[in-house]
Amino acid sequence: MPEPGSKKYDTRRARYRKDAERSGVSDQDANAAANDELQEGEGWRGRGPRTERGRGPKGERPESTG
Repeated sequence: MPEPGSKKYDTRRARYRKDAERSGVSDQDANAAANDELQEGEGWRGRGPRTERGRGPKGERPESTG
């Protein structure tokens, strides 16, 4: 599954939101339903930072328990 904030996530959320609106759900509820649908999807997990730089300043990083 795509990560929140990615283009794929946004396009899928828009598709789910449009489907919910067509079935008679209000705008606010459709947005929440679309987010819930994507986050409950099988295989979804946050991958965290992909690089050392993404983990933040070296002095502020939590030490790895490794």
